[in-house]
Amino acid sequence: MTAQALGTGGAAQAGAAAGFFLTAVGIGILMRRHYPHPRMGACNMVTLLRAALTCALLAPLAEDRGAGWGVAAVAGLALVLDGADGWLARRAGLVSRFGARFDMEVDAAMALVLALHALVGTALGPEVLLLGLARYLFVAAGLALPWLRGDLPPRLGRKAVCVAQLAALILLQTPVLAEAQAVWLMRLTVLALLWSFGSDILWLQRRRG
Repeated sequence: MTAQALGTGGAAQAGAAAGFFLTAVGIGILMRRHYPHPRMGACNMVTLLRAALTCALLAPLAEDRGAGWGVAAVAGLALVLDGADGWLARRAGLVSRFGARFDMEVDAAMALVLALHALVGTALGPEVLLLGLARYLFVAAGLALPWLRGDLPPRLGRKAVCVAQLAALILLQTPVLAEAQAVWLMRLTVLALLWSFGSDILWLQRRRG
């Protein structure tokens, strides 16, 4: 490995570390303002760890090295931990709107990073970015249509689609599927996301004041 490659790798890792540091500082500030409990708890520590894993995946992207088994392993660990933070919050009596939003935004960031990895490291085209941009397109639409910013009720289907979205993105990082199979998985997952967001939009539209 050349000195230039080592320098590039070091810079990418430093950038990922800086990204996590800024994320952690931002979360700390938001917790002081919006978190209703006196202690952070293991639940939010787990969510913060998932944010760290997401930031770690930025380093290979910065080096133009997308996808692969390493990316899938890191993302798979983050997905497994995704099932732990909510359980820990309920067990410790630390459930909050802040914690739920924190969890959701980490999921969204992970999906976007994995979609970028799939774009850079596989034969999939820009269509795969729909798997990472869906949440952000919904938020952007809410800037123009305030009724889209209303509170949504918990819905098992939404959670199932989120897990399926992340699981599909993790599988797309690996060479397990043939190209045609990967394209079909991507498109089916996009359809599931469209159904989930469409259901939420219709629910909000019926209840707007």
